[in-house]
Amino acid sequence: MSILESLTLPASLKEIALKVLAGNRISPEEAVELYESNNLSALGLLAGSVKRRHSSDYVYFNKNFHIEPTNICINHCKFCSYRRNPGQKGAWECSIEEMVEMVERNLLKGATEVHIVGGVHPDRDVRFYADLLRAVREKAPGVHIKAFTAVEIDQMCKMGNLSVEEGLQMLKEAGLESMPGGGAEIFDETLRAEICPDKTDSAGWLQIHGAAHRMGIPTNATMLYGLKENYHHRVDHLRRLRDLQDQTGGFNAFIPLKFRKANNLYSSRKETTVVEDLKNYAVARIFLDNIPHLKAYWPMIGKQVAQLSLFFGVDDLDGTIDDSTRIYSMAGAEEQNPSASTAELVEMIRTAGFRPAERDTLYNILATF
Repeated sequence: MSILESLTLPASLKEIALKVLAGNRISPEEAVELYESNNLSALGLLAGSVKRRHSSDYVYFNKNFHIEPTNICINHCKFCSYRRNPGQKGAWECSIEEMVEMVERNLLKGATEVHIVGGVHPDRDVRFYADLLRAVREKAPGVHIKAFTAVEIDQMCKMGNLSVEEGLQMLKEAGLESMPGGGAEIFDETLRAEICPDKTDSAGWLQIHGAAHRMGIPTNATMLYGLKENYHHRVDHLRRLRDLQDQTGGFNAFIPLKFRKANNLYSSRKETTVVEDLKNYAVARIFLDNIPHLKAYWPMIGKQVAQLSLFFGVDDLDGTIDDSTRIYSMAGAEEQNPSASTAELVEMIRTAGFRPAERDTLYNILATF
């Protein structure tokens, strides 16, 4: 029996399913219809078919750790539980020497990637961060440096009186190899003005990622969901990512980021259900036909839901992380001390019926299990 024959679908959804199974692109209107469907099993089957086209039965992870240089930030995002003012209780700003010591400790654990992202500091420009990259590269010449959101790069370049392209070139020469996808939040301009009014705007985020792609710097992409957006807002966000990927081909992975309510101005709002989380993964995988990988960031949603997401198009569980990030734990995420061993990630993947593969940052397979 084919996948389609196993599904009981209304006519309109059956037409969408036929397109997906044939490898054809769906429209934004069809994506909204998928979001509005309550047939979670059908969404999972369709997303799984797209996942297999991209990555067969593999599910990836890597050995990584995070460095968060500071949580002092000039922006005032209302959903943020991480930001602090200078001198405020709970604020930190690591020196370059302290961050190099973090690198040195993690080298002993076999890490292949360092992920550097934090607040937008008021006094650190692009030259400070280029110095940081050079110091990390000198200490760990074989470790891939994935660093800085578009929001950070926007501000550090402005402070350094450089264009984005000039700043990216400086960072690339210092050791930057790829960029994370943070800061995208939601692209709808009205919503963005409400929830993060002083952050780099949607056009700016897309422009910076496009510039990075054209310079040979691959990036990831994200979407904050579960706050105030509706399905049309989500699909608009996904469409803009898909359009840019058509132009540049520079996105490696898409990571949906679930809103967490602890310790921020939206703490009275309900968080999305697990069903909604899984639906969101599935629709993203189906719609973003040109972005090769879909990541479930397990420190945010917890290991059990991350494992469930593998049945809804996800092919990447991020990495070992080793309790090196506080962004989501401060917002009340499921994993308060996020760390996972290789054996634990392999078991999560294998017991779900997939083939575990340790990867590097660019999805070259280093080992299978």
